Amino acid sequence: MNSKTLNIIRSGELIYFTFPKLEKTGMVRHCFTTRFGGVSKGCLSSMNMNFNRGDERENVIKNYEKICGAIGIDTANLVFTKQTHTDNCVIVTEKDRGKGFSKEGFSDVDGLVTDRKGVALVTQFADCTPLIFCDPVKGVIASVHSGWRGTVKRIGKRAVEIMANDFGCAVGDIIAAIGPCIGKCCYEVDDAVFDAFSVAGFDTDPIFTAKGNGHYMLDLTLANKHVIVSAGINPENIDVSDVCTCCNSDELFSHRASGGKRGTMAAIIELK
Repeated sequence: MNSKTLNIIRSGELIYFTFPKLEKTGMVRHCFTTRFGGVSKGCLSSMNMNFNRGDERENVIKNYEKICGAIGIDTANLVFTKQTHTDNCVIVTEKDRGKGFSKEGFSDVDGLVTDRKGVALVTQFADCTPLIFCDPVKGVIASVHSGWRGTVKRIGKRAVEIMANDFGCAVGDIIAAIGPCIGKCCYEVDDAVFDAFSVAGFDTDPIFTAKGNGHYMLDLTLANKHVIVSAGINPENIDVSDVCTCCNSDELFSHRASGGKRGTMAAIIELK
């Protein structure tokens, strides 16, 4: 597994990604996990980050302790949500610490936004698109889970609007990262998905390649880049992953490659 656009960090058995432009702000602790460095077993091996994949709870807690220890985050600061492919984003504060980790979490929410230090946003993935935002001027961060349904609903734009409207962020100041997801090389979809994007007003030509018989290859990375650029994000302020989760399913969890027998990776970000 290689990348020309992301940092690949190796610490013993632990391997994770960071995003150069987010790193350069100096304002956040963050990572995107891989399959390496955890204690989970079998098809969840070894760095499963999800409590709902049939793993032992103690294993998942240990996995979070390991990655959070590596990047300098206290696990007591973690905030999770049950993701259901919505465009719902919520603002979180110190009172939400531990939600989804040590107490009941949010439901039907796919984006988290905060301006509070010591509040670590967690979103989870196994082919869907991670979107991470940081305004280094106002000190605001957001983390978003965007599968094809969330992309059609433009959840990335929704997160940017919250940053602008609720926190006064100038959109031109926002740094964004599009993390590893299933690539156009591997993501075959049908007419129903194509039609959903078309009805939602997307320019389908750049993001779909027709295969015939009502099937297409979908570029989720490019679709999400279009979403956040249309929201006002400067393209020069975006780190764009060049890593396909499906092509690299030995190193990254992929729902498509595994037929659903897999763990989950996590994007974690916290203001310093």
